[in-house]
Amino acid sequence: MATNLPNLLTYFRIALVPAIVICFYIEGDMAHWIALTLFFIAGITDFFDGYLARAWEQQSNLGRMLDPIADKLLVAVVLIALTWQDVIAGFSLWAAIIILCREILVSGLREFLAELRVSVPVTKLAKWKTAIQMVALAFLLAGTAGDKIVPGVTETGITLLWAAAILTIYTGFDYFRAGIEHLRDDRPAKPPATPASAVAEQEGQR
Repeated sequence: MATNLPNLLTYFRIALVPAIVICFYIEGDMAHWIALTLFFIAGITDFFDGYLARAWEQQSNLGRMLDPIADKLLVAVVLIALTWQDVIAGFSLWAAIIILCREILVSGLREFLAELRVSVPVTKLAKWKTAIQMVALAFLLAGTAGDKIVPGVTETGITLLWAAAILTIYTGFDYFRAGIEHLRDDRPAKPPATPASAVAEQEGQR
């Protein structure tokens, strides 16, 4: 159902994305802490929407589609906002570019393989990459406000962002290696059977 709790949590996570961006227009340390809090809440909803969908057997096609979209929107928008504010600047821009490019490329690969009904499971290393990436963004959202409490918060965030970028390259290569044999196959993908064609196929097998 479109209105079950796991899906509502996903909608809420998507709604938090523009709310985080609004914080970047506000001056002062409080804006950093509000943005960090909203980002933390978004991360919590990411865990619970999947957990509850499995525990309550409320998994749906809508949820499967929106969940990764919500995750990628959150990461992409925060990265762009941080570069806009020069928190991520200079050579470190390449770390953000690597992460964004990987997300786009892997999404395209997954969509292509889905048409061939080929699934690419998420590896443990990819999960670690995501965890490090989220922690890095949390440190960077705290930014100068965090530096006033614990010096080096921003530098730690940049270091973790580079660690995530390096893992991004490695895990992205894993995905393409898993799908390379299908990319080399130039035969057209077999379209999913429509109800009419499925009936005709069953009639022919009788």
